[in-house]
Amino acid sequence: MQQRLIRFLLATLLCVPLTAGGSNELQLPTLGDTSSGMISHRQEYQLGREWLRLYRSQVPTSSDAQIQLYTEQLLNKLAQHSELNNPDLEVVVTVNSSINAFAVPGGVVGIHTGLLTAAENEHQFASVLAHELAHLSQRHYARRLEQQRNMALPFYTALLGSLVLAATTGSDAGIAAIMSTQAAAHDAQLRFSRQNEQEADRIGFQTMVRAGMDPYASANMFDLMLRQSRYSRRPPEFLLSHPVTESRISDARNRAMRYPRDEFEEDVEYHLMRARARLLHQDSPQMAVRRFQSELEGERLSAEGSRYGLSLAHLRAGHPERAMEALEPLLAQDPDRLTYQLLKAEIQLEAGEEDEALALLNRLHENDNRHHAINMVYADALMRAGKHEESTRILERHSRVRSDDPHVWYLLAEVSGLAGDILQVHRARAEYFIAMGAYPQAMAQLRNAQRHTRDSDYLAALINERMRNVEDMQRSSRFR
Repeated sequence: MQQRLIRFLLATLLCVPLTAGGSNELQLPTLGDTSSGMISHRQEYQLGREWLRLYRSQVPTSSDAQIQLYTEQLLNKLAQHSELNNPDLEVVVTVNSSINAFAVPGGVVGIHTGLLTAAENEHQFASVLAHELAHLSQRHYARRLEQQRNMALPFYTALLGSLVLAATTGSDAGIAAIMSTQAAAHDAQLRFSRQNEQEADRIGFQTMVRAGMDPYASANMFDLMLRQSRYSRRPPEFLLSHPVTESRISDARNRAMRYPRDEFEEDVEYHLMRARARLLHQDSPQMAVRRFQSELEGERLSAEGSRYGLSLAHLRAGHPERAMEALEPLLAQDPDRLTYQLLKAEIQLEAGEEDEALALLNRLHENDNRHHAINMVYADALMRAGKHEESTRILERHSRVRSDDPHVWYLLAEVSGLAGDILQVHRARAEYFIAMGAYPQAMAQLRNAQRHTRDSDYLAALINERMRNVEDMQRSSRFR
């Protein structure tokens, strides 16, 4: 199936026409000129969200609520200091060990979990996100489309193809396939001009400084990626789509040198999320235990990150007693940190201490009942404890806050089935399929839901209205 998809995407990429000009030295229009008329902000938003649904249907995305929320919060912090006029952003985290990040018109920002594992601190990680925000704020995509009139759909198709290939192929053949399409689709893929890259570097740097982050982080991140590429035949995906030259690294260093080399405080939370991402890429929990234990006894970027990773690995390996033993020093050091509290509750639940775990999660939920990670961990714990109706109530409320999150709808459908609420199962599955861009499957679920309305005119009307919405989505879809 995956090979057929790759062949289709490659064929699509090769069908994208070239522009008349071949120069990299593009004459960019100023902001607010005809590029704004070519594709409006609203059109960008709609295309971007539609693109995201299709991307989710093709690429494995992370269901880790803590990594998702951490990335969203950091991106939103940077966005407040960026040049985005209306930072309505959507983050998608792809489970892939390659170093990559991307931005899609309409405020979609994606990262591969490999970027989290590669960046040595939050500042380096943030420098990549700030760079992607700069591409969005300067509307580099709309500028490209201004040069390629009537190319919006082929551009998005090529963009999807290149990013799906980057996220789903790890072989040399896959990389060769990507490279072979670059010449034919160069002007329609996510391959920015030198001017666009330089502009994104400069504006991303300004965002970092205004956000109070390390101005040297961007140059350090480039160095790190280049060092990694020397030990592999395969350069980081980020360097393929954002080529790095010596002059570009020199420019990043020169910009930073205008600021003193201050010591920036390490954000422990970054290292905890990095440990979670690293665990995703280990062959087994047992191997992860050995890796984190070795770090604690030797060199590591963060003692807290390594110890947290060790505790989490023990839990995944089915050893809650060892997991708690590893976590206890962290709890003693920082007892109020939410990330430690959530892990403690998961360990208690695995150890059979159900009442203690649910009591802890209930206190956290009462303190912040809109928190994404708390809601997801608590709902999952209630489901595992057989309290299906309570879990369903939490997820129903949370789905109104995160109505476009497929992982929320997926868990709600699972819990509703266990609770015996067949109508809710079909409605939640329909919303899950909508978030994945699978409109025929969504319609099938809504038709099933219709048969379980129990003569409720109100529920029937709600479902009929949602069916009309899905029909409109399907009819207006650019990617059918």
